[in-house]
Amino acid sequence: MIEIDDKIVSIDLLRECFVCDLQKCKGICCVEGDAGAPLDIEEVDLLEEEYENYAPYMTEEGRREVQRQGFMVVDADGDYTTPLVDNAACAYAFEENGTTFCAIERAYREGKCSFLKPISCHLYPIRVKQFRNGSYGLNYHRWAVCRDAVECGRKLGVPVYKALKEPIVRRFGEEFYKALECAEEMIKEQENNE
Repeated sequence: MIEIDDKIVSIDLLRECFVCDLQKCKGICCVEGDAGAPLDIEEVDLLEEEYENYAPYMTEEGRREVQRQGFMVVDADGDYTTPLVDNAACAYAFEENGTTFCAIERAYREGKCSFLKPISCHLYPIRVKQFRNGSYGLNYHRWAVCRDAVECGRKLGVPVYKALKEPIVRRFGEEFYKALECAEEMIKEQENNE
């Protein structure tokens, strides 16, 4: 672990490799799992405000579940998460040519929605935990469905944090990302000197 300002960062974010390989995984992370994607309370309001803009991209089942469950549900740990369809796919997901995509992100990319998607989805496989003292922990979440992303990242030599520059900057800012780059360089130097 390394500490950067109020963030405790797992070294795995700098050492392990990861690049999403949608051609192989088919977006299975939006379908598998035992709960929906984590949501910040502010995101619940955004999901509601932007619903009319991204709802046309959702499946009929997804829209029905949002009507039934709401824009978020509380999971077994007491955290806000996205609702699911049949305890599997995220209600905000849709399938196209055998691949699962995010309806919110599609609407955003097409200029119809101002909300990109939940930050937990954008940052995955980084999981962020906020502690009582206000600091954050950033960890690398390993999941078997992402083995193709690990293999792709290794082939390309791209560390987790570099693959996730856009969401890291979106969530924590450019300065924090630059600090991660510096930390990676320091670690490489230390390893070379050993």
